[in-house]
Amino acid sequence: MIKLDISQTACGVDIAEIDALKNAAVESNKLLHNGQGAGNDFLGWVNLPSSITEAELAAVKAAAKGLASRAEVVIVIGIGGSYLGAKAVLEALTDSFHYLHKKRENPYVIFAGQNISETYTYELLDALKEYSIAAVVISKSGTTTEPAIAFRIIKAEIDKRYGAEAKNHIAAVTDKQRGALKTLADSEGYDTFVIPDNVGGRYSVLTPVGLLPLAAAGIDVDEFVRGAQDMEAATGEDVPYEQNIAAQYAAARNALYKKGYKIEILASYEPRLQYVAEWWKQLYGESEGKDGKGIFPASVTLTADLHSMGQYIQQGERILFETVISVANSQRKVEIEADKDNLDGLNFLAGKRMDEVNKMAELGVVLAHVDGGVPNIKIEIPEMSAYWIGALLYMFEKACGISGYLLGVNPFDQPGVEAYKKNMFALLNKPGYEAESKAIFERLGK
Repeated sequence: MIKLDISQTACGVDIAEIDALKNAAVESNKLLHNGQGAGNDFLGWVNLPSSITEAELAAVKAAAKGLASRAEVVIVIGIGGSYLGAKAVLEALTDSFHYLHKKRENPYVIFAGQNISETYTYELLDALKEYSIAAVVISKSGTTTEPAIAFRIIKAEIDKRYGAEAKNHIAAVTDKQRGALKTLADSEGYDTFVIPDNVGGRYSVLTPVGLLPLAAAGIDVDEFVRGAQDMEAATGEDVPYEQNIAAQYAAARNALYKKGYKIEILASYEPRLQYVAEWWKQLYGESEGKDGKGIFPASVTLTADLHSMGQYIQQGERILFETVISVANSQRKVEIEADKDNLDGLNFLAGKRMDEVNKMAELGVVLAHVDGGVPNIKIEIPEMSAYWIGALLYMFEKACGISGYLLGVNPFDQPGVEAYKKNMFALLNKPGYEAESKAIFERLGK
């Protein structure tokens, strides 16, 4: 199972201070299950893994197989939680150099609509000229600016290429009953999947939002869901605190926050976990960062970032703690060979696997950072597989809900996200924003 080690937090908080939050963590977990806490209309994710039926998974896999059979490239269009979950799992479970292999069993799955960069979009369209294409568009409303622009452009390209067959090259993941995308999907006859009303975007990776793109890429979604299901059971309402790693993780990070540790750095020694960290940053940042509260989520990929951020972590202001995702077993094997001249002085490593060196770097860094006053939490997964990534992501989701309640915020809303949109629409003179446009241009002296 996934292991949690909080023994290296003593330079910031002792175990007694963490255990002081035990009862509150247990009660917070109960609130997630009984629906009596803040944001209780967005708790559909709590029992989501166990509610997924074989028929639902079969429908997702069938649609994914259809897209994959028609396209060498599947473009996934979404932003925030509508893309980060799929991106995180895909990066974690895909060969880092898959694009160099000439033989492919599955289509390339790439992403659009997560930015408004003209350069990115032009280069995407240019690269797609060489491939057959399909798209998965993900949006509850169909009007979120970034993905709506991207879908307008990609849809036009698909319509131009495939004419009457275009509908077979597009799948939509959207609201069950309403919205611009739902209306279009019904009109055009796209395969359509539902984003549940009671599941927010950042908690949606186990819905078709994540499952459809992952299945199209050839990821074993059955195992991914099974891992999440087992973690749901392992962090359930009646699981004792001493066995519930989600509750313990939430308690530890809140105990550190109470002692002035305002920044949490998620670290890993596997580059393929980089986007898991990006997904984690949205999950915790959007869930906890409100009402003038919240731990700021940051991330590093080690050992690479030891040569950039390592200095600050070791000796900078003591307002941060570190959570390390450790992978117990490497599924690949590379041994370091001896060199007759030994000019680099590394013959002492001859015969060792690179993973052993990586593990010793990990242990050495933890000891150094703890000695430098950086409390450390360790989360160990047995291996990089669909099952364990599913379990890890659900554990983080459950811990986030518990942690938000411990912090005293609603972990399931994001009112601050709308502020930039109002300014952007006013600057672009969107109809209905005339008063805002006038005010903002006066403010800018224009």
